Amino acid sequence: MSQVEDFLTKEEEQAIVEAICLAEKNTSGEIRVHIEKTSSSADAYDRAKEVFHDLKMDETQLKNGVLLYIAVEDHTFVICGDQGINDIVENVFWDCTKDIMVTHFKNGNFKQGLIDGILRAGEKLKIHFPRTANDTNELSNEISKG
Repeated sequence: MSQVEDFLTKEEEQAIVEAICLAEKNTSGEIRVHIEKTSSSADAYDRAKEVFHDLKMDETQLKNGVLLYIAVEDHTFVICGDQGINDIVENVFWDCTKDIMVTHFKNGNFKQGLIDGILRAGEKLKIHFPRTANDTNELSNEISKG
């Protein structure tokens, strides 16, 4: 098994998908999690932006997608928001979200770190991008892997 496949159990992955569904319940925003072995030779942020584009997260109607990108072997992660959400939230919001996740990650609790990051992003998306009657789920809630 690769480090990517071993990073989370199937049960942990399911709990994270459920957190994404819960976070998106009251918002038009889209949240994704992507896990890969390494960001390769690219800077983790640059790689996260590539994945963001590859997952078509930059094609949401309101530009309100949020990607939690993890490079397992590099021991790094990036929270990447689209222009619609980044134009509204203050930078300290993403820093605080990252800090919450780091606390869990340092203790080896990757599932809870991701869940807390997802739910926190969902709360901010709900405030600025509330769900309307005609909203549809534009992107998959499944964890993608590279």
